[in-house]
Amino acid sequence: MSSLTGVPDAQEHEALLQFLYMAPVGLVQLAADGAILMLNPLSAQLLMPLSSDGGLTNLFDALAPVAPDLRLLCRDFAAPYGQICDAARLYLRADAAGSGPQVLSLSMLKLDNARLMAVLSDITQQDLRERQLRKTDAWLNAIMTNIADYALVGLDSCGRIDSWNDSIGRVTGYPAGAVEGRPYALFDPAGASTPGQQLERLRDADRNGWTLDEGWRRRADGSQFWGSALISPLPGRVGESGAEESAYCMIIRDISDKRDISENLRRATYCDHLTGLSNRRAFFEAAELELARRQQSRRPLSLLMVDADHFKRINDAHGHPAGDAVLRRLAATMQRLCREVDVVARLGGEEFALLLPGVDQGAALAVAERLRAEVAQAPAAPPAIACTVSVGVAAMDDDVGGIDALIKRADQALYAAKRRGRDQVAAWSGAEAP
Repeated sequence: MSSLTGVPDAQEHEALLQFLYMAPVGLVQLAADGAILMLNPLSAQLLMPLSSDGGLTNLFDALAPVAPDLRLLCRDFAAPYGQICDAARLYLRADAAGSGPQVLSLSMLKLDNARLMAVLSDITQQDLRERQLRKTDAWLNAIMTNIADYALVGLDSCGRIDSWNDSIGRVTGYPAGAVEGRPYALFDPAGASTPGQQLERLRDADRNGWTLDEGWRRRADGSQFWGSALISPLPGRVGESGAEESAYCMIIRDISDKRDISENLRRATYCDHLTGLSNRRAFFEAAELELARRQQSRRPLSLLMVDADHFKRINDAHGHPAGDAVLRRLAATMQRLCREVDVVARLGGEEFALLLPGVDQGAALAVAERLRAEVAQAPAAPPAIACTVSVGVAAMDDDVGGIDALIKRADQALYAAKRRGRDQVAAWSGAEAP
């Protein structure tokens, strides 16, 4: 039988195969349960790093580590056909050279009740350019918007305040004389940054010409406001010794009126919707920044990889809603035990990562053991479902070439903890390496 175009079905099929083979994007046709029916070479190339055994039979299974909710998203799409998701970003682990995470764009289409289509493309460079553009836009916004009322302070080479303008009182509530000689972190909530990170922001300003941070600020009375803080280096200043000294200016603005828009955008981009933790994208961006800082300051940096033990049994015995509640409880425990400067992320499924700036392996082991012990305690209802975690710990050193290598070490330690019977903490020592 011929089609309406008069082209025989065999020719149409051959033309379709040729299109799939030559398409500049990855194309995957799959069944409603995720079973792969057809895929072109580019999609196989993009997906292969996610396949532990070199086989690609089910797209949902292949993408589970980076898109754990995709199966449910497709299952719950009620329309008979249409777009399920558009250009969702999947953050894979960094490559062996440590050049940062590979970023894939995924669009899902429902063709009918039995078939789905996935469109994949590599947008790693586009994602990097967009991040750089966001920084530039934020900087321009910081200096061009509502500039009439701002607090301007001068900082010495160590980040101590040595000068200020009159609006310091209006914006922060501090009398002018009360800020002299104090570190600029005076305006940050307690625990929001470490002394090492505060100095590193000055180094960032030296390297890039400026650095901008947006978040909660603290007033003199202890109340908080949503503010931006722009730090920029000043031309060399001559000190008492006659030598040139580093100096900086810091502009603080109250942007509370923009907080809801800014926070909603941040959550949509960087938060895991189930747990409220950072998502893979936020984790890799933060890791990239912390590794760059470590190269400059040589300060400690540790990583915890956390996995919920026998989580599939929990889902099978109690259902996915109860399993989701367990994951949220685990996330809340991690947030409670960590500092504000730590990065607590859900990487996928029941796998979590804790990035601890300024923390060596010994201190990281102590954090991991506290986390393990708290999770193992009898859970509060509802749901009263027991759960334990295994934790792998690794610290950055000169032999680690990037975040992917650090993750690999922490993963090897995590597998060692599982081999010992789970509900364990293990540190990478080199003996775990295959």
